[in-house]
Amino acid sequence: MLNCELRPGSQHSNKDALEFIRQCLDMAKMLGVNLKTILVRLDSAHDDVKIIEELLKRGVSFIIKRNLRKECKEQWLSLARRVGEPKKPRRGKTVFTGEASHIPVAGREGLPVFATFEVTEREIDKHGQDLLIPDVEVNTFWTNLPDEARTVIELYHNHGTSEQYHSEMKSDLSFERMPSGKFATNSLLLVLAMLAFNALRILGQSALKMKEALPRKFKVQRRRLRSVMQDLIYIACKRTRHSGSIFLKFGRHCPWFDVFRQLHAMYC
Repeated sequence: MLNCELRPGSQHSNKDALEFIRQCLDMAKMLGVNLKTILVRLDSAHDDVKIIEELLKRGVSFIIKRNLRKECKEQWLSLARRVGEPKKPRRGKTVFTGEASHIPVAGREGLPVFATFEVTEREIDKHGQDLLIPDVEVNTFWTNLPDEARTVIELYHNHGTSEQYHSEMKSDLSFERMPSGKFATNSLLLVLAMLAFNALRILGQSALKMKEALPRKFKVQRRRLRSVMQDLIYIACKRTRHSGSIFLKFGRHCPWFDVFRQLHAMYC
């Protein structure tokens, strides 16, 4: 996690979003991250021409879900039938994907942005019932990626995986409910939880690279924060003081001692 901000529940998500995005990109640049390797994924609440112009100016790749507003779904279906690539996942359901380059962003011409679309036409519902009037579902996205439409749509849907990572802060760190009645206190605690999240994530990923020291093999690319805490934070030891020094004594058969020692030497 790079930047967490606690906001009132009544505040619209796009309020001060441009400044927040600028702050996140500045932080990433300070960490030495190449901005051209970043992919920004935003939902339809952030369909804002100012955000798109800022991302284009910084050379950042992005996928932003479009807000259809008063656009006609039947017109999108007609366009999808002409230029889209059809796919039939089941009987009575057709999914068209493709790109449209003639649609301007908020009426501003000249921006190098494509409108990737996914139009779903259902003539039979999932229960096998024929529909008198076909059901049309339209999802469109602003993007500057050169990839084909299916890849762009898949990349956007993958943001759900990122949200699963972030949910570990609520579940594994027991931060599901804010502990204080004061907004400023909860904002501070959120930042501290973010630091704990990052520290545990680094420890877990570093431990996976120590294949010879691990007590067993792991066929995963990451470990949950709860597992990291159980194996490395809650490890049994005894704190002793001798000759003005403090020592940690571990059990003779502690399975995670070698990993703990290497991580301690690496980060402490």
